[in-house]
Amino acid sequence: MSAEIDVGEPNGSIVFEPVSNVRISATIVNQIRARIRSGELPVGARLPSERALCDQFGVSRRTVREALRWLEATGLITIRLGKEGGAFISSPSLSLVGEGLTDLITTSALSSAEVTEVRAAIELAFLPMVCARATDEDIERLRRLCDEHEEARTDGTYTVEMSLVFHRALAECAHNAATTLLLDAMRDSILKSLHDAHHLGTSGVEEHRRVVDAIAARDLDTAVTEMTRHLDRTVRATARH
Repeated sequence: MSAEIDVGEPNGSIVFEPVSNVRISATIVNQIRARIRSGELPVGARLPSERALCDQFGVSRRTVREALRWLEATGLITIRLGKEGGAFISSPSLSLVGEGLTDLITTSALSSAEVTEVRAAIELAFLPMVCARATDEDIERLRRLCDEHEEARTDGTYTVEMSLVFHRALAECAHNAATTLLLDAMRDSILKSLHDAHHLGTSGVEEHRRVVDAIAARDLDTAVTEMTRHLDRTVRATARH
């Protein structure tokens, strides 16, 4: 846990500007967020009390509380109760960031082809990390998934969701939380693109196996070639949709 840093009372080193009556709480949020981004309010810093914020912004306590609730909902602050409580600057969790990206993608007028092109760029970009960092346990897990998906394809129960499970497991092999965060954020859009491409596993499992074999051999060039071929098939299919 980050150390608590009191940048509010009593020294008053952080001073905010009074705000106008137009979208008051949003203006307060923007001022506080700007101080966070500039580093004036680091993680662990405690904001001034509600009364002090009311005085500095020139607004009511209700308006300050509305702004603080928004900041808390977005993960930028944590509000603690009690004698040593207050509003403390925090780092947004990966889940909150992922939810925000999901909302952005799903509410935008993106085509399946556009989503697939970006997904391909992302997955190819993290392949070098996967080839360098995948452990024996990681590779064994990928092979087990391929076996399970081969069985599902044989008995007719293979789904596009299974394909995404494999790709997420592959992203985890990079041992970088940002890779899975990005795929999780795009999950619904990726699934839609796979459905639009009518991919039901006719050749995907074999392509997955070839990618895993290349990773196990630490052969980045082959891994990139196989993954490019695999993803290009979806890109072409969604472009026709």
